[in-house]
Amino acid sequence: MWLLRTFFLLLFFLLPAGTGNGQTREGDLALFRDDLDRNSLRRAVQHSLEFLARLPPDRLVGELPRKLTAQEVRESLLSFLDLLDLWEHPEKLAEKIHSQFDLYRSVGDPGEGDVLFTGYYQPVIEGSLTETAEYRFPIYRKPDDLVEIELGGFLPQLQGERVVGRLENGRLAPYHSRREIDGLGRLKGKGYEIAWVKDPVDLFFLHVQGSGLIRLEDGRQLQLNYAASNGRQYKSIGRLLIDSGKIPEEEISMQRLRRYLAEHPDERDDLLAQNESYVFFRFVNNGPLGSLEVPLTPGRSIATDSRLFPKGALAFIVSRRPILDAGGNLNGWQPFSRFVLNQDTGSAIRGPKRVDLYFGSGHEAGLAAGFMKSSGAVYFLIKKKAVGE
Repeated sequence: MWLLRTFFLLLFFLLPAGTGNGQTREGDLALFRDDLDRNSLRRAVQHSLEFLARLPPDRLVGELPRKLTAQEVRESLLSFLDLLDLWEHPEKLAEKIHSQFDLYRSVGDPGEGDVLFTGYYQPVIEGSLTETAEYRFPIYRKPDDLVEIELGGFLPQLQGERVVGRLENGRLAPYHSRREIDGLGRLKGKGYEIAWVKDPVDLFFLHVQGSGLIRLEDGRQLQLNYAASNGRQYKSIGRLLIDSGKIPEEEISMQRLRRYLAEHPDERDDLLAQNESYVFFRFVNNGPLGSLEVPLTPGRSIATDSRLFPKGALAFIVSRRPILDAGGNLNGWQPFSRFVLNQDTGSAIRGPKRVDLYFGSGHEAGLAAGFMKSSGAVYFLIKKKAVGE
């Protein structure tokens, strides 16, 4: 019953733009100003269409702003693609969007209009396909004994919920925690290792990001992608350090976390183990892939709560992005807005007021993503139904 009550509360927090808690801030949607290029947007839309083409037309892909089918989202994207010929005429483009689409704004708690935007990226990590004295921290594939159960098959009200574990004496038990895997070696030597890295902190942040590139000593780069998780609860080590008074909240960023771990090596393993969530990986050829199994587009792909929002759908976001100086330090914030596609999810992205924006690959993307923490608004665009439908 708790899940049902939570769902109905969330339902009231996603309202058509311009009404109630979802009231649009003046100027947000006047011209749908987009700070990126049209080609990247077309590419991201096509990737969502690839995902939707694999589904039956009547398959539900989201619960909010209402129950939406794959066909409805597909028709919305195709109609939007037709409008991109007006890219150089923003007034006409905005007029067509307002006339053809319903806009729904996702909002936070009652009375709070903003959602929290964070960023993620694809790290590039030095690694090896064989274990050595230098490369000794393993990256694991999905273990053979890991079991995932979709609860919707047992109780309809639990649709979209799942549990992960392992069978132990005929009963389902929680899967091994981060401490058990990395500290106690519960998976070591069982043939699940697919690569090794030098630095356990790099490995930890690879888990947080969900994908990455392994750079081998011969110069080759191999694409690692999310395969599964142990189903344990994600816990932010940044929040732990804030709550313990070790890092002021206004200073928190991925870079600041790395610095703290480097300066306090005696705390490192225990601190990392506090986040029991553990990710298993696989090699892919065309990535990184989001949860829809289509490539992510830098700046255009977002991750949201997959239990709520329509998979593959088009949205328009309004927020601020970090401006960095030549040394990679935060130098201010720049307002921005753009169209994005809902193509990913994450264990830390829960509820209607969280959006994670994909920044791309490499060091510079990591710097910007690490600082990204800003309030804003997200509007989902759904094609209007014809009169009588």
